[in-house]
Amino acid sequence: MTLDPAWFDIRVATSDIDLTAAQRLRYRVFVQELGGDGPLVDHDNQLERDEFDPVVDHLVLVDTRRDPAALDHVVGVYRLLPGTRAAGFGRFYCDDEYDLGPLRRSGRNLLELGRSCVDPAYRGGSGMFLLWNALADYVLDHGIEILFGVASFHGTDIDALAPALSWLHHHHLAPPDLRPVARAAGYQRMDLIAPDALQRRSAMIAMPALIKAYLRLGGVVGEGAFVDRAFNTTDVFLLMDTAAMSDRHRKFYQDRWQAQ
Repeated sequence: MTLDPAWFDIRVATSDIDLTAAQRLRYRVFVQELGGDGPLVDHDNQLERDEFDPVVDHLVLVDTRRDPAALDHVVGVYRLLPGTRAAGFGRFYCDDEYDLGPLRRSGRNLLELGRSCVDPAYRGGSGMFLLWNALADYVLDHGIEILFGVASFHGTDIDALAPALSWLHHHHLAPPDLRPVARAAGYQRMDLIAPDALQRRSAMIAMPALIKAYLRLGGVVGEGAFVDRAFNTTDVFLLMDTAAMSDRHRKFYQDRWQAQ
């Protein structure tokens, strides 16, 4: 499917219609496609939601050709939680899965990314280009120094994920002074295959596209994965220093854009 950038608008959601459409998209992706669930998921109205929704900013990608009344006009979403707002709320989403003490002690300006998803028909190409560029603008506007969040592998079969998890552990661990550690309740060690027995190709085949994109932007990972059985995912903690991200972001998307 060829996507024309002129079809899209991108904004921080301020209306109930945008927020509901974002939750509807999240339901299609996280519940119907990936098999997730949660205590506040509304199956009758097909909305994936939780207690963070009133606190965060929803960065939404809108297909302007679609009727908002149908609640399918939001075709991509990022959920953004600045550190100052998380402090007022009492926690980040990731606090349930990782000890974020190292990040809090860093004294740097933090932004948590979450619930990132794109409608299957819009994955790749210009839609994602617009989302990431809008995210970069948000980072600059808010003076963000570190972006972080969990990124998910579909499923909880650790044997199948062992090459990818091991590659992340051996090649992309965050510096010790910034490295969150997965909490014991879902902790899964990632050094499952020795470095000399690890093949990059097999690791990359199992690696979700979003995680590979973060790695290309200079992303690094926390210690251990977290197995989230309610959402049927195996989560890894990713963080990025925005100083490194800015230059890599431009080159990465220039290369992708020229390849379209």
